[in-house]
Amino acid sequence: MSTTATLATLSDSNLAADPNWWRQASVYQIYPRSFSDSNGDGLGDIKGITAKVPYLKELGIDAVWLSPFYPSALADGGYDVDDYRNVDPKLGTLEDFAEMSAALHAAGIKLIADIVPNHSSDRHEWFKEALASPRGSAARERYIFRDGLGKNGELPPSDWDSVFGGPAWERITEPDGTPGQWYMHIFAKEQPDLNWSNREIRDDFLKTLRFWSDRGVDGFRVDVAHALTKDLTEPLLSKVELTEANTGTDGFPDGSHPFWDRDEVHEIYAEWREVFNEYNPPRTAVAEAWVHATRRARYASPQGLGQAFNFDLLQADFDAEEFREIITRNLAEATATGASSTWVFSNHDVVRHATRYGLPKGGGVHAKGQDGKGWLLAGAPAEELDVELGLRRARAASLLMLALPGSAYLYQGEELGLQEVGEIPDAERQDPSFFRNKGVEIGRDGCRVPLPWSAEGTSFGFGTGDAHLPQPEWFSRYAVDAQDGVEGSTLELYRKALKLRRELQTAEELEWVETGNSQVLHFSRHGGWQSVTNFGSEPVELPAGEVLLGSGPLEAGKLPANTTVWLR
Repeated sequence: MSTTATLATLSDSNLAADPNWWRQASVYQIYPRSFSDSNGDGLGDIKGITAKVPYLKELGIDAVWLSPFYPSALADGGYDVDDYRNVDPKLGTLEDFAEMSAALHAAGIKLIADIVPNHSSDRHEWFKEALASPRGSAARERYIFRDGLGKNGELPPSDWDSVFGGPAWERITEPDGTPGQWYMHIFAKEQPDLNWSNREIRDDFLKTLRFWSDRGVDGFRVDVAHALTKDLTEPLLSKVELTEANTGTDGFPDGSHPFWDRDEVHEIYAEWREVFNEYNPPRTAVAEAWVHATRRARYASPQGLGQAFNFDLLQADFDAEEFREIITRNLAEATATGASSTWVFSNHDVVRHATRYGLPKGGGVHAKGQDGKGWLLAGAPAEELDVELGLRRARAASLLMLALPGSAYLYQGEELGLQEVGEIPDAERQDPSFFRNKGVEIGRDGCRVPLPWSAEGTSFGFGTGDAHLPQPEWFSRYAVDAQDGVEGSTLELYRKALKLRRELQTAEELEWVETGNSQVLHFSRHGGWQSVTNFGSEPVELPAGEVLLGSGPLEAGKLPANTTVWLR
């Protein structure tokens, strides 16, 4: 039997007892290039992850979500993929991946791989072939090429902007050396959008899903899941027309946008579901879909991907009423659709929540403009950040989240209470959004700085050499070895919480307990355990019961401000 077949069998037997493991899983996101460096070249790698499996097992997570590890020029942190069925040689080999997969499964940890279907990189063999081929060729039909406007095609096909700033179209030079067509890229110009109306694209991605599933991957996180299908019927709408047509508060509620959240995208995911169901147990998937709340359920349907991120808590201020409304609404949606709720506070794209919560007004993301980006753009002034308050709130919010029914997504380093790194020199930044939108976007490098494993060393134990992004001196206080076994440390809080969560989890529902205090959120779960969070500024009386765990110490038997406890 081949190594691949052996791994697939191992994965299947490991999961067969519970095909619904993902519904209330604790999933830990690893950004591979910043997790652990095994060979001292400054980049985290696959062997580095394998070496840290004992740490992950002790942490108590159920699954690892691996951000892109494919060959890439890193024009967008690995989300510009050169080859969907290989490992970046700077990170390792397919054999290294097999060893990592086997080690995770042996530790009882599932493996979720990031997949990036909206676009390839401009170094992908398909795109290189498209550039070398003429207009109207089959090679160009794999992407979205259009003739330009203007007398000589010198203007882009539309005035749309890319997410990273600048136009969403890039002009090419034809094989004969003349100025040529334009290709569409919603993100960086190094990320040409694929043409999902092309059957070849659809079939090739089905092949990719099987390729990784056969190598022990238990599920997929689908990047920009709402952008694949597009209606580019001419004339293309202008930016102004698109803005005027958007009647929703968070996207187009009728699916009419030319490239975001179109109904046809679900035809693709129905085919993916057929592939997932070829395996025993079925492979899982979760959609990254920034869509109108009324349209999220289709991505999470059992006929589709099965689960979709909700970023509502991530976008909220540290506010009791806002938290309660979001939790109530999302659980109701999950019940109505049969999906599983997802909860997340931090990831590789946003300012870490321990920092957001220490900024004025609590640091909520996007909705109120308190996403921390303005603070970073201003040079991350220390006097505006209350580090201690941010950490207290982050610990309280995380403990509350881990008490909720549904799956919890954690981002590497949050279990250390890690803060956003604001003091990165411009010359050492890597995020394309910083360079393409200078003065407007600071980029996402601050949450992608390599982890501190030890309080000392060139890169705080990340590797034997320097890290690919600069680590500040204060990282030593957050290092794993500075917290390991230390009562009250954030690392030990997460370890205890994740262990208890696994023991206590039951039905995917909760019951609110009225407290008479609008600053306190109190709910109970099946089996008689409860979570109480004090969002206010003064201590409050605790209900009767055995304290199982607290995000901070009690004060004379009372629940302090910005603190969560679990009771039984």
